[in-house]
This record gives sequence, C-alpha cells and structure tokens, in this order.
Amino acid sequence: MLRLLSLRRLLPALLALLWFTRAVAAEAPLQLTVYNPGTEALFPVTSVIVSGAHDAILIDAQFGKAQAEQVVAKLKASGKQLTTIYISHGDPDYYFALDTVLRAFPDVRVVASQPTVEHIKQTMDAKLAYWGPQMGADKPRRLVLPDVLEGDRLMLEGQVLQVVGLDGPQPDRSFVWIPSIKAVVGGILIAENQHVWMADTQTAQSHADWLAGLARIERLEPTVVVPGHYLGASSGSLEAVRFTGNYIRAFDEETVRAANADALIAAMKKRYPGLGEESSLELSAKVAKGEMQW
Repeated sequence: MLRLLSLRRLLPALLALLWFTRAVAAEAPLQLTVYNPGTEALFPVTSVIVSGAHDAILIDAQFGKAQAEQVVAKLKASGKQLTTIYISHGDPDYYFALDTVLRAFPDVRVVASQPTVEHIKQTMDAKLAYWGPQMGADKPRRLVLPDVLEGDRLMLEGQVLQVVGLDGPQPDRSFVWIPSIKAVVGGILIAENQHVWMADTQTAQSHADWLAGLARIERLEPTVVVPGHYLGASSGSLEAVRFTGNYIRAFDEETVRAANADALIAAMKKRYPGLGEESSLELSAKVAKGEMQW
C-alpha cells in the first residue's frame, strides 16, 4: 500500500519530467549537414539535411545516382528519421536522383512548390532525353514528380522552414529560411566560387528580380547561408549572396560592352580569373549575345 502511494505521488513529477524532456527536444536547435560533390559531379549542386532531435528533412536530392548515394549514407549515419524531401527548384540537378533516395526511404513524402512542380512537369522528359545519355550509370531509373506543397512552410519538430519568394515576381526561384537558427538555404538564387548560370534569366527585368531576391535575403540578416551551387569551400555566409549579386551586375555590364559571345567570355574571365564552371559562362554568353537559343 505504501509503495502504491509513493508511486502515485511520483507520477505527476514523472509526467512533468517527460513533458519537459519532450519540450526541450522539440526546441533543440536544428542542425544543417551540407553535401556538395564539387568537381566530382556534372553539377556542383548542394543538398542539405536539416536535422532535429529525432527527425530530418532533406532539401534537394542531387543529379546523379552516385551523389545521391552519398546523401543517403549521410542520412543513415545521422540516425534521424527522414520525414520529407523538399525540392527547391525545377532544374534536373535538384531532383533527378530522387529515385535513388526513395529506394532507401520509400515512405518519405516528396514535395515542392506549385511553380517548381509545374516546371518539372513541363521539362522533365526533355531534360532526361538530353542528359540521360551523358549520365551513364548515374541516370535515374525513373523520374519522380513531387507533390505540391500546401502553403509555404515545412515543420520539423515544431520549428519552421519557410519557403520565401513564392509571392514575388519569380516564384519558381525561391529560397528556404529557417528563422530558429537564422539560416538560409539559397537554392537557385545563390552561387559561390564559380561562374553563375545566367542562361535561364535572359532579360534585364529577370536580373533585377534576381537581385531583389538577394536583397530580401540580406534583410533577413542570416548567420548561415548555404549556396545552391558552389566550388571549393563556401563561406557559408552573406558573402555568397554578395558574390552572386556582384557577378550578375558584372555580367550585365560586360554584355552591353561585348560585341559577341567570345568577347563577353573573355571579359568575364578577366574579371574572375581562374573561376570554375567555365562551361556555364560559355553557354550563358552565347545565349546573352543571341548566338544560341535556350
């Protein structure tokens, strides 16, 4: 009888301790694990694992099978339960390897914004026809179309991952803001230490809108910034945002001055000597000077 009374007295304290433990776990700072294959892949695209105490969300799934397998290994090593894969943009380097990740985590939901889903739907077959023969064993067995994300946020253990830019002039070029840790996962908007891919934004207005998106990131004053593409070591800071903005302005200035694509390429190489991803510059210059349709 005395033992039963003691247990009854202890029960409220035990329940309070359990509630406190869960609350602390839910409020524990989220952690970012960044994977970027650099020059080992066709595209130096970034995947980010956002981890809580127990669960995780993956942002972007890589282009090739070999790189996605590296992401899968990191997810398994973390011991966290992957609940969601979020695809931040509709270009194939962000989603082609979804099938590899889903083979390892078949019950995970895959989501993207409405503009991204539409982008993928309209271009996925043509992109596979173009890139598939170049990918060899890294080619996807099947293409996965994400479900449409309802609203503009994901939740991870009570903390928000906000998709920012869906209300702007370029809703297919958004970024993820994690306010609890003041982190930006920049996706297509941010590149660092490489020539920036300019071929998809072919007007002065599109560049102005891009710069406005970068300014929006700056106003958030993040302490961590993860570029969507980079070579070498990223600064992990607003320096990546400023690098991208300065590159866009330089490209615009030199496009006006250059007589042709070759002159534009030479001018940008002079401004950015030794910068990687020259193929991006070469194609972007041809598009900018009207020598190639894209």
